[in-house]
Amino acid sequence: HLNDFSVELLLTRLFTINPTAFRYIWYHPQTGLWCGATPETLVQVEKNSFKTMALAGTQSFTGNTSVAWGPKELDEQQLVTDAITNSLQRVTSVLKVSNPYTHRAGSLLHLRTDIAGILKNGKATLTTIAAALHPTPAVCGTPQKFAKEFIYENEGYDREFYTGFLGPIQENGATASLMVNLRCMKIENNTARIFVGGGITIGSQPSDEWQETQNKMQTMLQVLRPML
Repeated sequence: HLNDFSVELLLTRLFTINPTAFRYIWYHPQTGLWCGATPETLVQVEKNSFKTMALAGTQSFTGNTSVAWGPKELDEQQLVTDAITNSLQRVTSVLKVSNPYTHRAGSLLHLRTDIAGILKNGKATLTTIAAALHPTPAVCGTPQKFAKEFIYENEGYDREFYTGFLGPIQENGATASLMVNLRCMKIENNTARIFVGGGITIGSQPSDEWQETQNKMQTMLQVLRPML
């Protein structure tokens, strides 16, 4: 519950904290006020070139980005990378994949792989590449069809706009920067609902996954702290 909510203070803190994230705020009477600070690109398109990323694996930032990653995080990141590159095969003519590296997102560190390429002439539009990438394995799981059905049957709550995507689109889609809607919250009737999640693999430990979601929640809690 928010005791002293201010849109001006929300804007100031949102755009001051986590400067490397894509930060946004928007409102519609039917959906309430939404804002977020997401580190993950769904896709950036510039004519026939595109960039995306595989972002998975999380640990707290303690002042140093030269950290070791365990087998669970490395496996999780590779699963996401493989699924994304496989989904892009039919809409790209060139595909380049970087080695994974540590990426800082505010108070957290993630494993990141950059993926770039050239879209197939006449076949790939912003719509087709967004459809190929969304939902990403990091927010849905893999294989996608099975994972999506499992989530619908077992997750038990409405994600609303969480794990969707948003961003500016120009020139009828020839230029676009779409981001996955992570680290976000909905504010309605002086109540903030924060949306976060974690990636579950065969190597996951429940207590570690719970702590990961708590760490991710700090992104929005830091924004709200003066209003709590």
